[in-house]
Amino acid sequence: MKRIHISVAEAKQHLADLLGRVAYGHERVTITRRGKPMAILIPPHQAEEQRHLADAKGWLDDDDPFFDTIADIVAGRLAHRPRSVRK
Repeated sequence: MKRIHISVAEAKQHLADLLGRVAYGHERVTITRRGKPMAILIPPHQAEEQRHLADAKGWLDDDDPFFDTIADIVAGRLAHRPRSVRK
């Protein structure tokens, strides 16, 4: 599969062409802003093949200790203050 990187401005100008290249040419287009990836256009059949974390629903019981661990990590991150703003 051919991969292409294109800026947001170019993507706006050539969107119809890009969609055709993705849908019929099976190309993968990464849209960038100032050199950083912002979005990826992929053929529809590839999107269906990808698994997501949301697909894991039901693998753990509601009282699994994993959820307590995650809650502790999130609480710690919310309480964290970067050194640059500490006095």
